[in-house]
Amino acid sequence: MSQNLQTLSGTVEHIIFCNEETGYTVLELSCDGELYTAVGELAEICEGEEVTLHGYFTAHPNFGEQFRAEAYEVRLPETAAAMKRYLASGVLPYIGKATAGKIVDRFGQQALEVIASEPERLTQIKGITPEKAMAASREFKRLFGVREAIQCLAQYHLPTQTAVALYRHYGPDTAELVKRNPYILCGYPAYQDFQVADAIARDMSMDYDASERLAAGILYVMRHNLNNGHTCLPFDKLRTATAGFLRVEETGVEQQMNELLEKEELFFETYDERRYVYLPEYWRAEREVAQHLLELVHQPERADRCEAEIEEMERAQGISYAPLQKKAIADAISRKVLVLTGGPGTGKTTTVNAILTLLERRGERVALAAPTGRAAKRLNELTGREAKTIHRLLEVNQGAADTVRFVHHERNPLKCDAVVVDEMSMVDVLLFQSLLAALKPSCKLILVGDEDQLPSVGAGNVLGGMIASGVIPTVRLTEIFRQAAESLIVSNAHRIVEGHAPEKGTRDSDFFLLESDGQACADLVCDLVSRRLPQSYGYDPREDIQVLCPSKIGLLGAASLNPMLQACLNPPAPDKPQLQIGAKILRKGDKVMQMKNNYDIPFQRIDGGGEGAGAFNGDMGVIEEVDVRAGSVTVRSEDRRLVYTSEFLRELEPAYAVTIHKSQGSEFPAVVIPVMEVPPRLCYRNLLYTGVTRAKNLCILTGHRSEVAQMVQNIKSNKRFSCLARMLAQV
Repeated sequence: MSQNLQTLSGTVEHIIFCNEETGYTVLELSCDGELYTAVGELAEICEGEEVTLHGYFTAHPNFGEQFRAEAYEVRLPETAAAMKRYLASGVLPYIGKATAGKIVDRFGQQALEVIASEPERLTQIKGITPEKAMAASREFKRLFGVREAIQCLAQYHLPTQTAVALYRHYGPDTAELVKRNPYILCGYPAYQDFQVADAIARDMSMDYDASERLAAGILYVMRHNLNNGHTCLPFDKLRTATAGFLRVEETGVEQQMNELLEKEELFFETYDERRYVYLPEYWRAEREVAQHLLELVHQPERADRCEAEIEEMERAQGISYAPLQKKAIADAISRKVLVLTGGPGTGKTTTVNAILTLLERRGERVALAAPTGRAAKRLNELTGREAKTIHRLLEVNQGAADTVRFVHHERNPLKCDAVVVDEMSMVDVLLFQSLLAALKPSCKLILVGDEDQLPSVGAGNVLGGMIASGVIPTVRLTEIFRQAAESLIVSNAHRIVEGHAPEKGTRDSDFFLLESDGQACADLVCDLVSRRLPQSYGYDPREDIQVLCPSKIGLLGAASLNPMLQACLNPPAPDKPQLQIGAKILRKGDKVMQMKNNYDIPFQRIDGGGEGAGAFNGDMGVIEEVDVRAGSVTVRSEDRRLVYTSEFLRELEPAYAVTIHKSQGSEFPAVVIPVMEVPPRLCYRNLLYTGVTRAKNLCILTGHRSEVAQMVQNIKSNKRFSCLARMLAQV
């Protein structure tokens, strides 16, 4: 605990606000006859209790002086009056004001000890049954178990909500378990960084090569590589990476890996005499995905010729389908599964619309889905039919904690005859596993995506794996249609894929490359978004223009550009309340993005269609309200209004500028891409291609022409370790 913290001791007079999930509390504390407002993660504190807070005084712009508590201790009430007040506060079930007085009058100074250790004696008081006595005793012991866990972890600067989550999972032995093996903090439900647990272990003088440390290190390296998109790692690479990370010998790591495999905390697959190691959920996911897809592939084709209908649609619409489009339409009707891929302007949307028309003529119920809200909205606009996110199609089962559960699954499948998924390149293996599980055996599956785009943010390379296997029926559209070919965005996207530098646009084109350098490039980006593009094209800076950055870091990274763009587009004002979360500011009117899947954030549908919970990685919205006192914000995102309480605010980021990775599945009227000082690991072709293809009407590259050329020439494959293609091909 910092030596600079102040101490404030007194009696809790009033709980003004308390978030039960995070423990964030606003209370009034009576100290030497004066009332102080205190705020902080003060879980399970009750009115009437004696507490000591450690923290510092702050000046709140709206609520004046407050004491910000960083740590605290609770003392059991000692006087009869304090005990009566404590028990009368409703802290324990079945004990109200009158009963509290009777308990203290009967047992005096021993009242709390009786509740904890001899609850059967409470039945001496009229109205308290044995069941009520035991319930009160259990809650009393739970409260102090939570506090013990909080105070145990507070010395290591771990947040209150982590202690509460651990207590809910491990129960009254939480503090002892953490002391015995601090590496349990790395897993469910705490998910702390390995370095946090390692520092605690060092304080406890745990051996550097202890089996607990080796096991936690192996699992940490596996989980870390999920963030790089790998569903598995070769045995030798995992062994070497873990030994280097832990700074121990590989022999000990290998022994521990084999123990984890034996205990089925890890699984493996062997291909070409090389073992690939999985975390259990990803091993099951890839195996189940392969199994479901092969079941669809092996179903007999339907003898349903549709050439005449295709010709009829051509006449009615005054168009002529390309041969590959006709093949895709016919395959979609006759087969149970089809992958449709191709770059911009190759007619994927036209083909999908034809497929939908023929399926509907056959009376088939078709569901349309996409990975993100923006992608679903775009699919709706392109097809004129309802489209949902995959999560919304499957219906998140509210109340799921660590892992998502869906309403629709193998025992409650979707009530449809065909499912069409767009932007398939960004669907990760876990989500695809859930989707496949929710299809009834007779359901048709049509998957649409561009294999040249970046793979999913989550682990796996599902689209690439299906195509690479050679097993899943695939049609790759290659012909660029005349109208699309007139767009420099489309033609430059294909030039990039083919390894050629994009052409510089003329005055009336939809693609430009504006060279600039250093801070001037950052200033140019801000000027384009805030002034030049709105004036020249009438674009709304917040709704229509999106800055897409190759990287989050650096002068032209999203983290640096966001504060600059925020200052230009949504400066502070008296009518714009704001919250500061670390280094970032969340202000009313800000454009924001959800940075990870969270199935607990509550929302209401704006159209009155009910309520639910869930915000998903990449969802964008606008802050409508900021409640400074409660520490919460309300965000409008597509058709939903979400309430972010304090524990979720770190998952929300300003989104005037976002990384290209985070933009997957989205399309914007105008896109500005700064290309300068791009980190080498991100300076590759597919990243630039994905960014350019996010632009619908206008794409502007700023920065260095030479770096654009470098990105085009770098054909780094962004290789991901996955066995899906081999699982499909081996049968």
